[in-house]
Amino acid sequence: MTPIQQCIRKKDISSKPIWLMRQAGRYLSEFREIRKSNTNFINLCLNSNLSSEITLQPIKRFDLDAAIIFSDILMIPYGLGQEVVFKKGIGPILGELNIENILNTEPKDFIKKLLPVYKGIEKVKNKLSGKNLIGFVGAPWTLLLYMINKKSPKNNFDFNKINKDKILTNKLLKKIEDMICLHIDKQIEAGADTIQIFDSWAGLLPVKELPIYCYIPILKIVEHVKSKKIPTICFPKGIGDSYVDFCNTVKPDCISIDYDIDPLWIKEKVNGIPIQGGLDPKILLQEKEIIKKNSEKYLNIFKDHPYIFNLGHGVLPEIKPETIEYVIKIVREKK
Repeated sequence: MTPIQQCIRKKDISSKPIWLMRQAGRYLSEFREIRKSNTNFINLCLNSNLSSEITLQPIKRFDLDAAIIFSDILMIPYGLGQEVVFKKGIGPILGELNIENILNTEPKDFIKKLLPVYKGIEKVKNKLSGKNLIGFVGAPWTLLLYMINKKSPKNNFDFNKINKDKILTNKLLKKIEDMICLHIDKQIEAGADTIQIFDSWAGLLPVKELPIYCYIPILKIVEHVKSKKIPTICFPKGIGDSYVDFCNTVKPDCISIDYDIDPLWIKEKVNGIPIQGGLDPKILLQEKEIIKKNSEKYLNIFKDHPYIFNLGHGVLPEIKPETIEYVIKIVREKK
């Protein structure tokens, strides 16, 4: 059993496994080399040779406990026939929402479009030993939001725009849930042994809407994954105090916390559920003493609790690889 399985399944507190969200990516020179000649991000995710190589780059470089497949949550809208383009300095731009086409997308057509993703996972699995291979999906709410909003909601979010046509929203949400489960199944078949569910924009929901758009849809996904005997890590970013309600309703195998969550508070509230993450990625841009102090804060608080060391969001492009090395050393040497 790998350290992460040991932590999640056995609730083992004796060691603290480590992997990092966005550990494969822009802060690594070897990734930037590949990216230079592969400017279309979706095509890069659909190149199984390159996606597997990128996934393994941090594993070759660092003493991490898991690989996470290099892909994107927006592969699901892409698989459903909505255009997805990543624009430099802007982020994802999605095409028109042809609801009839999306609702009528056959599972076999969806799988065919995303086959290179699953092939990439297979390639990684064949080269990975003694470490977890994490597959992932966006949560239904976050995907619904991107598909209707057609871009990041960071600067222009209007809940009423999403919520005004309840029939459309419910139909779309159901289709998204079905395709998420299918995408997870294919990742597991290809070799993923843990699934992380990213609800990146859960924090934009009004609290009273969280059960409808966040908890209940994710609960369906978590129950589906549990039926496959595979552990789930859920990351409902930005929901603050509602993390407690989320855990009580969804009962994930592991809960990933963002950097606004007080680690001591969450530890007391989650009834022994393994916890992952929390450290603010911006801390890794500070001097070594501050990095050590903040990393050890999490390790000390979760000393007697099953805990996977990770960040409260993804590795930033400006973070130096030597810093990642330093953090791993802190985690490994902590007694």
